[in-house]
Amino acid sequence: MSLSNRVRPIPSLRWWIGGILFASTVINYIDRQTLSLLAPYLKVQYRWTNSDYASIVIAFRVAYSLGQALFGRWLDRIGTRRGMTITVFWYSVVSMLTALSRSFFSFATFRFLLGAGESANWPAATKAVSEWFPKKERALATALFDSGSSVGGAIAPFLILPIYFRWGWRPAFMIPGLLGFLWLIAWRRLYQPPEKHDRISSAELEYITVDKSDDNNQSRKVSLRWFDLLRFPQTWGIIVSRLFTDPVWFFVTDWFPIYLVAKGIELKTGLIAVWIPFVAADLGNFFGGALSGYLIKREWSVGAARKALVVFGGVGVMTLIPTIFTNNLYVIAGLFGLASLAYSAFSTMANVLPSDVFHGDAVASVSGLSGSAAGVGTILAFYLVGHLSDARQSMGSHSFDPIIIAAGLVPFSGMLLVLWLVRNTRATAEGFVKRV
Repeated sequence: MSLSNRVRPIPSLRWWIGGILFASTVINYIDRQTLSLLAPYLKVQYRWTNSDYASIVIAFRVAYSLGQALFGRWLDRIGTRRGMTITVFWYSVVSMLTALSRSFFSFATFRFLLGAGESANWPAATKAVSEWFPKKERALATALFDSGSSVGGAIAPFLILPIYFRWGWRPAFMIPGLLGFLWLIAWRRLYQPPEKHDRISSAELEYITVDKSDDNNQSRKVSLRWFDLLRFPQTWGIIVSRLFTDPVWFFVTDWFPIYLVAKGIELKTGLIAVWIPFVAADLGNFFGGALSGYLIKREWSVGAARKALVVFGGVGVMTLIPTIFTNNLYVIAGLFGLASLAYSAFSTMANVLPSDVFHGDAVASVSGLSGSAAGVGTILAFYLVGHLSDARQSMGSHSFDPIIIAAGLVPFSGMLLVLWLVRNTRATAEGFVKRV
């Protein structure tokens, strides 16, 4: 359909696209948070140790890690619309079927299957942002969809725990699983690439495609394989940006309730502490995305604007460390909130870098590689968290101290590596990657 025949274009359609990507991430996180919120109760009912729980979480992470790289490549081939349709349908079904679990093995199996389906969300959303947003808006658009993880995590306790206390844990898995099917209806009606969309205005289409044509002028029309991508330091910088930060965030999402219980805090009375880090992380997403975009508008280079927020994030996550010195609920919640805000600013940069650095046919592939690396790091971290916390359980509120110290220091190391690896190189001059 030609532009002249398009009727009733949707104003600022790209931000409606950003909104539906945000909704996908919210639902994704509500589904995955169900187990971590119910873990203190399921541990008692099924007599799990921390190591048992870590093994179930690791089953999710194994599938999630493999899936990010595989789905990233697959999405670059079949397209965002079809890929998201298949994967959201998959993990929504699995989320509901988790209610059939009866043993450690069945819980681990369903979490593995859930991780496989949910792994496509970030490569797909990153690819969609690269298709729909110019570079000065990509960080804010990335912040929008990535903030869904924080919003989903903040909503989950108020949805999951009341269902559990009223009807038990099985409905607490089934009811949230229905949300994905509602999302699919909206997705199928709304999403198309901008060049094919019949509800985009000619002005908005030109606004998006002019920016793309600038990128294409730098590009060599060569399809890059995984091996080719891994030859570039920029790829490794993007991998490190996720590898050294995601395990810390997943510690917050999957272990924070257990950490509070270890500190002697009753989960019912400590509900405020469960959601504050998620709200703070949401603010961090938008702070990072908006400030980075503002710096670009002030004629900072893309690389400098992104790295400024990387530094902020790497330093800010160290505010986790003082929590080892207190059992005060509000101090712990506040420090975890500050660290989560800093993490999310860093994370937004990590998620936008693939579209900043690579051309469209490699964006989801690089995003998937970084997500897989982050998943492997999270698996190793969770294995150590489970065994170390069990070994130190007799120390009461101090059982998590070395874990918290590591969680504060590792992102700072990642910050240093990103500053070094993400730079203009010979591959930039040859047009394989974009200039930052």
